[in-house]
Amino acid sequence: RWRRQCVTAVDVPPAARVVDLMAGMGEACHAIAPRLNADASVVAVDYSPVMCARARRYEDGRLVFPLEVHEHDALATALPDASADVVVSTFGLKTLAADDWPRLAAEIHRLLRPGGRFSLLEISVPDAAWLRVPYLFYLRRLIPLLGRLFLGNPDNYRLLAVYTEAFANCDAFCEAARAAGLAVRPARYFFGCAAGVIGRKAVG
Repeated sequence: RWRRQCVTAVDVPPAARVVDLMAGMGEACHAIAPRLNADASVVAVDYSPVMCARARRYEDGRLVFPLEVHEHDALATALPDASADVVVSTFGLKTLAADDWPRLAAEIHRLLRPGGRFSLLEISVPDAAWLRVPYLFYLRRLIPLLGRLFLGNPDNYRLLAVYTEAFANCDAFCEAARAAGLAVRPARYFFGCAAGVIGRKAVG
């Protein structure tokens, strides 16, 4: 649901070229697909060869639009300047050091065409204590347990709460995006359990 909200937060033209940064296994394709037609295209970028291999399952024609998977660093994608109408990223911000956020913001600015839009999504720490305590318990204890039960490997999920607490929210990235020349506004989802950054590149 949060991925859908991330995508619907921006006006995605039906024939848009969308770049999905830190795309993981391409999970955002399900949220992007209903908004695009056959003239659109999506480029999924991730530095992990394992994630890219899994994302390539969507290259088999099951999507109405073509998908390209690029094994690149999101901070330096090697994609052409001004080649994206929309840039999205879901659940990747917390994996970057704060010192890398200005580089990510600059890369988003470089990739977007004038007037292009972007929307980023990340798990965050709710402000309200009544929700923060059970939510962090869920991240620390239940998510690794679910990983063990359904995926047989909880290791990838054990650090989720650590990353989330260190990240806190998207406010600092908003400042980095403004410094890169992007117009931005913060977003909150489900009482702050997830946060986002929505914005655009100026036309002129």
